[in-house]
Amino acid sequence: MNKLQIDIVSDIACPWCAIGYARLEQAMEKLGSDYECNVQWHAFELNPGHDGQGEPILPALARKYGRSEDEMRAGQSQMMAIAKDLGINFEKLQERYTCNTFDAHRLVKWADEHGQQTAMKQALFETYFGKGLDVSDQGILLSCVEGLGLDVEQARKVLASDRYTREVREDEAKYQGAGVSSVPAFIINNQYLISGAQEPDTLVKALQDISAESPQAG
Repeated sequence: MNKLQIDIVSDIACPWCAIGYARLEQAMEKLGSDYECNVQWHAFELNPGHDGQGEPILPALARKYGRSEDEMRAGQSQMMAIAKDLGINFEKLQERYTCNTFDAHRLVKWADEHGQQTAMKQALFETYFGKGLDVSDQGILLSCVEGLGLDVEQARKVLASDRYTREVREDEAKYQGAGVSSVPAFIINNQYLISGAQEPDTLVKALQDISAESPQAG
């Protein structure tokens, strides 16, 4: 059995992170039963200083990257087509608003204790990119919890407290300190970095090569 530890640094507000994980899923499926992959999610905030009311995503991105709204719309349309081919819902990608993702990251940490970390991450992607809902809103976050069949009242108490704040901040400091400046970033066996939402076949080869170098890792 080839064991692989896959640590994914990502933000809930990053479309390429959703695409990157969908491609990783395809890669893991292609690797087959000879490979055991343990996936762990880690927090990264693309817009950590965001507070207050969100703004429409296209003008916000245009200002951030110094491009036109039409250029941003074209890029978002390309991502929507990629997502459709992968079976993930990006229907509201161009209609969403900017938002803070810190509480959502805390909820992912909480869900990990219940074996639902990846499911929570995917639910948040679906909520933000597919439904265009505000994932900084506690009511929206609790609807994700309910949808996964987790304890809504327990999650409500988490959100009302500062639980998992330290864990999220430690993630951010650790990976930024390690040189991760864009997401998604995949750290394999605590040693090898794969940057960006690579194609499944590229991931398969990379994971096979890494496993060959450290077959007992994980």
